[in-house]
Amino acid sequence: MSEVQVLKPLKTWSHLAERRRKPSEYEIVSTNLHFTDRDTNAPYELDPDMWMNRWYKQNTLNSPLKHDDWNAFRDPDQVIYRTYNLMQDGQEAYVYGLFDQFNAREHDKALDPRWAGKLARLYTPARYLFHTLQMASAYVGQMAPASTITNCNYFQMADSFRWLSHTAYRTKELSLAFDDKGFGTDERQYWETDPAWQGFRELMEKVLVTWDWAEAFVAFSLVAKPAVEEAVLRKLGESGRHNGDTLVGLLNDAQLVDAARHRRWAAALVKMAVERAGNADVIKRWVLKWEPLADSAINAYCTALSDVPDASASARLATREFRNSLGL
Repeated sequence: MSEVQVLKPLKTWSHLAERRRKPSEYEIVSTNLHFTDRDTNAPYELDPDMWMNRWYKQNTLNSPLKHDDWNAFRDPDQVIYRTYNLMQDGQEAYVYGLFDQFNAREHDKALDPRWAGKLARLYTPARYLFHTLQMASAYVGQMAPASTITNCNYFQMADSFRWLSHTAYRTKELSLAFDDKGFGTDERQYWETDPAWQGFRELMEKVLVTWDWAEAFVAFSLVAKPAVEEAVLRKLGESGRHNGDTLVGLLNDAQLVDAARHRRWAAALVKMAVERAGNADVIKRWVLKWEPLADSAINAYCTALSDVPDASASARLATREFRNSLGL
């Protein structure tokens, strides 16, 4: 008579047991949360030929960027929902403190009407751009092969919505001070037709129809988003300061704090990916594919910032310095 084998029960965090220490809060609430990696033939646990399963298999599991264990990725800042809210509550308090202080000083009444017209053309239409950042982060997060990657994208998505909200708030404020500049009414026309925006519009529309999760990550986080940050945030902020608009500079600086965190997790993911043979070449090919579009977008936007010397060249250089820091 064969002996009955008694199986040892699993512990609550068995997938973290190899570390032989109590898991951190980040590890408990962030790791191994996806169910789509249980069955590679039916990630969504329905008919393997159902469109969702075919889509995920094609654009996530069969991506040219491979890794033996994507779940090994860790956010270097270890952001979780609780700490994200604590951190960004402080950021929002700072931003709305800026709004209140500059409003109390009647900041907008002191702005040159010509600069106000430039804001109507180059600043307030950015809420359309920021919405594309939000959507791109959402897609990469949805398709990412590990929950720790998904989380980074979703917090990044929330940041993009915050940027959009700040811009919408300023749009309303500026419309009260300058009722003849089209604030709140002309942004869509600028976004769709003004030469300054057409490079970013083309770039982001193409990013948003890039279905392979890894190429979407590279195109967005390593190429398109840094271009937005260096041109629309940093260079517009510099132009604002040249025109007596310290507020737009400070607002954009606050958003660049978020952007720095986004770059940290993107850099960590690239570092992990290139440890596998062949992945560096895949990423470099994608960078070369997307870089010309990003450069054109920077050039088109920065051409309108005539008061910022070498705006386009320095913005393009900054994006390359970021990628060079990743070994790309």
